[in-house]
Amino acid sequence: MAVMLYVRFPQSQRNVEDLLHERGIDVSHKTVRFWWNRFGPMFAAEMHHRRAEQCDGVYP
Repeated sequence: MAVMLYVRFPQSQRNVEDLLHERGIDVSHKTVRFWWNRFGPMFAAEMHHRRAEQCDGVYP
């Protein structure tokens, strides 16, 4: 969830930390950064792939 918040919305790692804290999840911004470094490229590639499928390869 932390990585998806960071990827999907223009949030800083500290903002993601605060959002998760409001939901009862205590993590530091350093943990969010670690998760982003590990899982972020995978999520970003998946989002890119889904967007490419939506336009069906048709470019104006």
